[in-house]
Amino acid sequence: MSETKVYTLKQVEEENSPSKPLLVINNAVYDVTTFLNEHPGGEEVLLEQSGKDASELFEDVGHSTDAREMMTKYKIGDVAESDRKKEEPKETLKLETTDAETSSSWTAWIIPAALAIAATVIYKFFFTK
Repeated sequence: MSETKVYTLKQVEEENSPSKPLLVINNAVYDVTTFLNEHPGGEEVLLEQSGKDASELFEDVGHSTDAREMMTKYKIGDVAESDRKKEEPKETLKLETTDAETSSSWTAWIIPAALAIAATVIYKFFFTK
């Protein structure tokens, strides 16, 4: 098994060319030369980002699992440790129920139910003989 080549971001920028477009995505280096004509978003998208770290744009598009698996055949190396982008932990939504929220949740149905009962009583009292 061959050892993976390590690139600095400067090397990626220098070795990048229109005939050999290189992309950095999630700290891996890809040669997308043979993929240009196949890319569903068009080759322009890849060429605009070539020679740079395109991780954020790649993630923003929301690529499928199939697309992520397809990338493996274009990987030619990894970004050097010194140039790696630190992955920021994604904030997760914490759903914690407090006592105040729990106690007020019954009002979400009790108030409309009380209003419905009151409306029924008023209707029966004033509109039925």
